[in-house]
Amino acid sequence: MSEFLRERYEEVDLTPGQGKITATISIGLGSLALLGSFCFLYPELFTTPEFRAFYNADVLRIALFIGIGIGFTCGFFSVFRHQERRYGIIGMVLACMAALIGSGRLDMPPVDGRSLYAGLDYFILTLLVLGLVFIPLERAYPKNQEQKTLRGGWVTDMKYFLFSHVGLQLISFFTVIPIQVFLHDKVNIGFQQTIASQPLWLQFIEILIVIDLGSYWIHRAFHEVSWLWKFHAVHHSTTQMDWLASSRLHVVEILANRFVGYLPIFILGFSPSAVYAYLVFVSFHAIFIHANVRFRFPGVRWLIATPEFHHWHHSSEDEAVDKNYAAFLPIYDKLFGTLIMPDRLAGEYGTRASTQVPEGVVKQFLFPFRRG
Repeated sequence: MSEFLRERYEEVDLTPGQGKITATISIGLGSLALLGSFCFLYPELFTTPEFRAFYNADVLRIALFIGIGIGFTCGFFSVFRHQERRYGIIGMVLACMAALIGSGRLDMPPVDGRSLYAGLDYFILTLLVLGLVFIPLERAYPKNQEQKTLRGGWVTDMKYFLFSHVGLQLISFFTVIPIQVFLHDKVNIGFQQTIASQPLWLQFIEILIVIDLGSYWIHRAFHEVSWLWKFHAVHHSTTQMDWLASSRLHVVEILANRFVGYLPIFILGFSPSAVYAYLVFVSFHAIFIHANVRFRFPGVRWLIATPEFHHWHHSSEDEAVDKNYAAFLPIYDKLFGTLIMPDRLAGEYGTRASTQVPEGVVKQFLFPFRRG
């Protein structure tokens, strides 16, 4: 099935006037609306506890039915323009299913406690926001003008994106909880209060400095330790860079990075507001530096990681291998001798020539555990 999806729905030509754009929008919005309707029906199972207090049922109801309406309309037009009418019909059917399921219960009842859940709401909202921001941005200022929106590998990357958002509770269970259990009686409360009392902007800068130092070394270890490289090679296996490519991460690497990130936050006791500001920034920034954009940012690129900086990290060119490890601050690469920033943009991406990562999420998950 995965092979069929890759062959059928990747590298799709979305030239206007063929009905393919409306078909894509219809199926995409229809699918998200269907998932959203399940969030209304079973909020205790499919919504993120931290987000529930901020939801407004009336606003969400309007947003859901706007999405359903757009999805159905695009599917209707696609039926008359696309060579294969079934795609428009599929989008219309998805929209109708979402309307039928969503109309059953739309009051978003309060949910007590923190039961087992899947963050479908987190996935839907994040995908919508990021798609609306980055797809037009990449179309307007592309680094690689020939690269398609539905480029090769997007199906695989979408599966990684789904897991990293829906599986948020699972990831937290293996990172946050062990840190809290091990360090709950070992932290200095007075020191943490001093840290938390600082201005938010100062705490934000301190979080960047501290976490990026740890991230630099864990990232470098994933490159330079052979058995760790197999996990990180999954991330480098994409040969076309865009905003969705940032999601391609082996679960072992996700857990390692989250652990390294959460550890100093918990020990130092930064205020929740500063931590949330950092999390919002890092979520957006990590996606931006993978985007297919041609921005150079003269001057700024030496102070904070830019798409140009990180694209060189993903480059398969000999001079770029094992360079630019920093997530935010290139100064760490300068200090530790791993900085590269030629006066041109990277042209080729992928893993080292000696590493051949298979296609597909399951095969990539198993890849690091295989001998040889």
